[in-house]
Amino acid sequence: MGTVLDSVGKVIAAYLSKEVPGYEPFTPSDPEHLRGVIEPGDVLLVEGNNRISGIIKYLTQSTWSHAALYVGPIEGAVEPDGEQHVLIEANIGEGVTSAPLSKYFPYHTRVCRPVGLSYEDRTTVCRYAINRIGFGYDTKNILDLMRFLFPLPIPQRWRRRMIALGSGDPTKIICSALIAQAFDAVRYPILPKITKAGSRAARREILHIRDSSLYMPRDFDISPYFEVVKPTIVNGFDYTALHWADKQKPLEEVAGTFSVFPETLRAPPLVPEAIDEETPVEVPVEEVNAQPAAMAASFCEHFVQLSELATYRARAREIAA
Repeated sequence: MGTVLDSVGKVIAAYLSKEVPGYEPFTPSDPEHLRGVIEPGDVLLVEGNNRISGIIKYLTQSTWSHAALYVGPIEGAVEPDGEQHVLIEANIGEGVTSAPLSKYFPYHTRVCRPVGLSYEDRTTVCRYAINRIGFGYDTKNILDLMRFLFPLPIPQRWRRRMIALGSGDPTKIICSALIAQAFDAVRYPILPKITKAGSRAARREILHIRDSSLYMPRDFDISPYFEVVKPTIVNGFDYTALHWADKQKPLEEVAGTFSVFPETLRAPPLVPEAIDEETPVEVPVEEVNAQPAAMAASFCEHFVQLSELATYRARAREIAA
């Protein structure tokens, strides 16, 4: 009976692992930058495109539906083209396997790095995952797998436990559980349960490791102990070097005169500017000679006007008398 159920589970797993046609990542990985940044012990989160990926993204309310651990080149694991396997992952229907980094170049990915993990513990985490190669994917509990065939609205508090499918067999694990167990081997936290205890004078926090089956791919993204590493900006990012297909860079003569404020207003000086005595203004001799004559003519004209006004006022008085 157990063999029949296991066979049924494999059939369901094969159906759920089929890719959905028409997938196009919003932001695909940059192979060159990703290869140069990722390090052993890093967790690679992937936005999958198969049927179970969509369900996991719904249950976790996250972009990430799969997780793999980068362990570096694995001896004896090579692609036909010569590329070495560097990832350890647990895939539905396949179990724990190794894979090359190029497998996820077409997908949207994210690198999460454990902060402060020592070289010895990093090596232990990688070795733990490598030693699990060959373990089967947990398909014994058919009821858990059948829940993914009929996705229904599920309350938020039950979604995490919906992901925690498993029969309890330690040799059959899922992707997030595999990585969680590897970090648990060195007691490195992901999302531990925290219990506060102590007296009024002193308080301390006791961290409890969650059950590995309760971890999701997004937990490595939101964990306060993992750093999000973005390959495109680690080694420096210059936005001016980008080439846009629909826009051209402005010409230098245009860009040089562009300003948010079209005119630059100059504030008046607080101290009156001194007169430059070293550069006197040169006035033509004709204008200098003509100035006294003009002043005399103007004086005579005003004198005549005042005389006429005095005569007019005298006559007005005589007529009034």
